[in-house]
Amino acid sequence: MELEGKVIGFAMTGSFCTFRKVIDEMARLSQTGARIVPIMSQNAYTTDTRFGAASAFSYEIEGICGEKIISTIKDAEPIGPKGYLDLLIIAPCTGNSLAKLASGIADTSVTMAAKAHLRNSKPVLIAVSTNDGLANAAKNIGSLMNYKNIYFVPFRQDDCIKKPSSLVADMPSIIPAAKACLDGQQIQPVLL
Repeated sequence: MELEGKVIGFAMTGSFCTFRKVIDEMARLSQTGARIVPIMSQNAYTTDTRFGAASAFSYEIEGICGEKIISTIKDAEPIGPKGYLDLLIIAPCTGNSLAKLASGIADTSVTMAAKAHLRNSKPVLIAVSTNDGLANAAKNIGSLMNYKNIYFVPFRQDDCIKKPSSLVADMPSIIPAAKACLDGQQIQPVLL
């Protein structure tokens, strides 16, 4: 399915080391003709790290999307009743957010956006980025893979020597994965 004319929520959680790659993919996505609605968890929106200042990331994201970032639960909740998103992408999605999604917890702007969007039986695409993907978070990934309307960007081990449990999505696969899940398909292979 083509993305032109689609309204896509693009939600970011706090895997700060992947922000550069994710923002680059957000920029590529904006060139498809889709309208991008930016969403950030409070931690992603407000935390300065060695990877960059929160305000610089926010400024760049709002410039790419041409819209103000949704960063509160209150502002994310109307996504459900208004039903205006065709797709919600969560990239990067941390192990913490995976656990909340698998358990039905909606206590951040991103998890609320997902809950609100899923109530409309529309797809959520997850780009996992977690140091415990093959450890504690594995059960949540497995659980979410069985949920209706949940799809994954293909992922791989991040650094099998220094971080043997770490998983990270192949961020350049976000656009093809988005097209596939809008057609109700999980892009394959999901494990790279």
